[in-house]
Amino acid sequence: MSKRASNIAITRIWIWFFLVLMWIAFGGLGYRLVDLQLLRHQKLSREATRNTREATTHESRRGDIRDSRGNLLATSLFVRSVCANPSLIGPYAEQVASALASPLEMSAEELRHRLNDRVRRQPDGRKVVVKYKVLKHKVRPRAWERVCKAMANLDLGVNESDLDRASRRQLIVLRRSAIFADKKVDQLRWYPAGTLGSHVLGFVDAKHKGQEGIERAWDAALTGAQGWRVTMHDSRQREQVHNREQDVAARDGLNVVLTLDLGVQHIVEEELAKVMDLHQPVGALAVVVRPRTGAVLAMASVPTFDPNLPGRYSPDARRNRPVTDVHEPGSTFKIVAVSAALNERKFSLRDKVNCERGVYRISGRTLRDVKAYDYLTVEQIITKSSNIGAAKIGLRLGAQTMHQYIRGFGFGQATGIRLPGEQAGMVYPLNRWTRQSITSLPMGYELSATPMQMVMMMAAIANGGKLMRPMMVDRLEDQKHRVVVKYHPQAIRQVVAPSTAALMVQALKTVTAPGGTARRAKLEYFIAAGKTGTARKAGPGGYLPGKYYASFIGFFPADSPELCIYIAVDEPKESYYGGLVAAPVFRGIAERVAGYLGLRADPQALAKSSTRR
Repeated sequence: MSKRASNIAITRIWIWFFLVLMWIAFGGLGYRLVDLQLLRHQKLSREATRNTREATTHESRRGDIRDSRGNLLATSLFVRSVCANPSLIGPYAEQVASALASPLEMSAEELRHRLNDRVRRQPDGRKVVVKYKVLKHKVRPRAWERVCKAMANLDLGVNESDLDRASRRQLIVLRRSAIFADKKVDQLRWYPAGTLGSHVLGFVDAKHKGQEGIERAWDAALTGAQGWRVTMHDSRQREQVHNREQDVAARDGLNVVLTLDLGVQHIVEEELAKVMDLHQPVGALAVVVRPRTGAVLAMASVPTFDPNLPGRYSPDARRNRPVTDVHEPGSTFKIVAVSAALNERKFSLRDKVNCERGVYRISGRTLRDVKAYDYLTVEQIITKSSNIGAAKIGLRLGAQTMHQYIRGFGFGQATGIRLPGEQAGMVYPLNRWTRQSITSLPMGYELSATPMQMVMMMAAIANGGKLMRPMMVDRLEDQKHRVVVKYHPQAIRQVVAPSTAALMVQALKTVTAPGGTARRAKLEYFIAAGKTGTARKAGPGGYLPGKYYASFIGFFPADSPELCIYIAVDEPKESYYGGLVAAPVFRGIAERVAGYLGLRADPQALAKSSTRR
């Protein structure tokens, strides 16, 4: 074979080799295309979407809680977690910890310990460099500004002009990047007034959900709704704005505006603190309402707690006693029996009742009065708080009528105030009454009631016999303070006739006058109407020896009532009568609140005050 033919053969072999190689390459490419576009298309498409598609949520801001004058009671601040990259801090942990201790309100020692945590051992034994360490959660914006300022002015204790370029760059990176805020925005619930009104407000948990009080009862309105965004980003994690699929803004929660008045609440809590110091009871409470509307201006309970730090307090301190606690009301309940008797025309205020000189045996037991009274008028039974007189009124009324009025005044059923934990109290059905029940109930025994029920019962007398539903929330507003929902006073029922209520007011005014059981509730510039109560506390096996529940409930001005106030003191030391323990608290609250609200003095009270002078 010639040399030329040999070269041609070799050339053909190479041509065929490259043709086969190209065929294999294009076959492999074709297979790869089929594999990518047909066999694994769905899986790869999902992975690509997962790598470039991003879904984020926008947190809604929890609504504020304000009092009737617009004072801020609860609000939410957007906060972040302050984090560190210990690998960038190196040997300067002590200087950084000292600089951040004040703005973060943490000890320098604790911060130094966290900043020195530079290496972490994995479960498989490998060591990894720590680049993310949380220093503190829920740091407020102002505190974060102080952190940034502290890092910018950080003194590392070295002469930086003597350092080489690489070392200076390292210090710049330390100041700018070693401490940073987490991208995730959180919320911090803040109660500016501290303990003031805490039982009404309640608090939130770590997930910003309401746990007690208004926070829990109105959680749905306060929470709002989350927003979200679905978008695409490139390999550098930059958002491709034109490829946004969804962008829904969050809807912030509504603001809840209460009927509560922070000024009245402050006065009430100060007066309760005084009675706690003076009589050292296990607890005390007060409720202030407007009789005509049922609006609650103040609701307080001691012991109290700080809703900013609820975990530091016991459940007993967080209990909202006016709605959760039930007790036998004692003599304040005589109002129900006498109102019923007057409304049914079984008695008039001038009718006399034989009070048996303080001792009365009936149905196998002995009833006693504090003093030995012969005959008292119905009005004087209220004035002197005669147990025997009230029992005889109950006997004349009869069980069915008595039960009807007890239920009519709202006992044995929740008031509907919409606060968590409200109790209905206990009223036995007629078929469970004993032969002693008809004489026990008019004295305030054999039933239990909440303070909220008691104050609304008295408010009904002050309101011409009309029982109102208590109001704690006046309206709901959006973030621009536009009213979304407005709540109005609700009348439940007319329990007694207006004429009957007027007669009861006449009788109740004598309680705070000379000769009444609540002389210490007498006001200087107003005529007050009220009733004292002193009840024995029940416990396992019967009444607890030496344990009493002292109370007073009243309203003023008596003939044109503006405010109704209930005071209860649980297990006071030494003195335990309602007229001695609770009545002075009523006076302290009433006189201070009247001045705060600018109530006009009662002309009759002014005339009597001028005469005394």
